[in-house]
Amino acid sequence: MNKEKYIQIRRDLHKIPEIGFKEVKTQAYLVNYLQKLPSERIELKIWETGIFLLVKGTKPERIIGYRADMDGLPITEETNYDFKSEHEGYMHACGHDFHMTIALGILTHFVENPVRDSLLFLFQPAEEGPGGAEPMLNSKVAKEWKPDMITALHISPELPVGTIATKPGLLFANTSELFIDLKGKGGHAAYPHMTNDMVVAACSLVTQLQSVVSRNVDPLDSAVITIGKITGGTVQNIIAENARLEGTIRTLSVKSMEKVKERIEALVNGVEVGYNCKATIDYGAMYHQVYNQEHLTTEFMKYVNENTSFTANECTEAMTGEDFGYMVEQIPGFMFWLGVNSDYGLHHAKLQPDESAINVAIQLMTSYLSYKANEVQA
Repeated sequence: MNKEKYIQIRRDLHKIPEIGFKEVKTQAYLVNYLQKLPSERIELKIWETGIFLLVKGTKPERIIGYRADMDGLPITEETNYDFKSEHEGYMHACGHDFHMTIALGILTHFVENPVRDSLLFLFQPAEEGPGGAEPMLNSKVAKEWKPDMITALHISPELPVGTIATKPGLLFANTSELFIDLKGKGGHAAYPHMTNDMVVAACSLVTQLQSVVSRNVDPLDSAVITIGKITGGTVQNIIAENARLEGTIRTLSVKSMEKVKERIEALVNGVEVGYNCKATIDYGAMYHQVYNQEHLTTEFMKYVNENTSFTANECTEAMTGEDFGYMVEQIPGFMFWLGVNSDYGLHHAKLQPDESAINVAIQLMTSYLSYKANEVQA
């Protein structure tokens, strides 16, 4: 395998981050690469800004799926790379440039080294939002080429290169965006009694939201409500007529997500009455929990530890959200963490994953998928 080739591909992709369903340059780059592969061994189909690529098996009984996400984030890059993002205000700060590169390395191996079962590679847009996995899975192409199992990876800056981490069962949380808009009555700062101040209402609501988890979620369960952004008002001497809260909800169970939203709605209704205003709630993008199929995950970890030079460790579940949850809800499969040893974490402007992890992942997954795709079904 040409290690430098895939490092260069990663760097090319790193320079052109694009947000969800706008991955036009990214898609074009990938299609250009794929169209140079032997056409008799593959079949390519476009979906929105994503791609389905089928590598045909020699005697296929199953389709084994592998998913790589494509989009970047609205973050201004602060690395010292000489291949920094060329798109101002956007960056591959979650490792999707790694994910796509690894997928290209894996599929290229199988084009050159055929296996029994067919392999379906899904290059998925909009993982960071508004969510591409569910509509991609519901597309006509996916129904025609529905995988019998599916897998994916996500880089982990905290883990050393060569380390794989996952667990059977719940790996990533249920997540939901949260947007609350408040509309009252603005006016002159000298006449507060003639207004309904939405800055005050917003501040009160933020404080109340902090009690939702501590007083409404089972202490043996886990949930998080974070308000990351508040906007309101226009200038210092005008009482704000509008305010907006933006945040996220994360829970380790579907039941807790339902309970948290129920309590948020009750508190917002109370703010409407107490502050004589109108309020609307938008939950934005919602991601289903990633629940790893237990048998496949256990088998994968055993395979890594007994048949490769890498190490698979069992990790704890995380409050991280992942669009891949919709795929493993419908298809048996699993996701795992790939160690990339970075001083800065996911979604950080200085994230610099170790590029040697690309080769680790390609070696690991070509070995594992060869094993799975050559299994003779009973």
